[in-house]
Amino acid sequence: MTATITSKGQITIPQAIRDELGLKPGQKLDFKLTADRKLQVEVAEEVTLDTLMNILPPSKIRLSVEEMDEAIKKAVCDARS
Repeated sequence: MTATITSKGQITIPQAIRDELGLKPGQKLDFKLTADRKLQVEVAEEVTLDTLMNILPPSKIRLSVEEMDEAIKKAVCDARS
């Protein structure tokens, strides 16, 4: 299938491909250029709260909202100095 680049650098993904991949308006795509100058397009992984929560093991430390706010403030101050 072929798509044409507009003067604004945009392309329309053919309907058959959108249907096959289940693409919806607003969905993100990742573009990668391979070493042999081929373009790879992949559906960007959607980051959800469930995805983020499974990155780290559960903590045994329990903090109040106030304690979390203070820790964030301290980290920001430390990063600026």
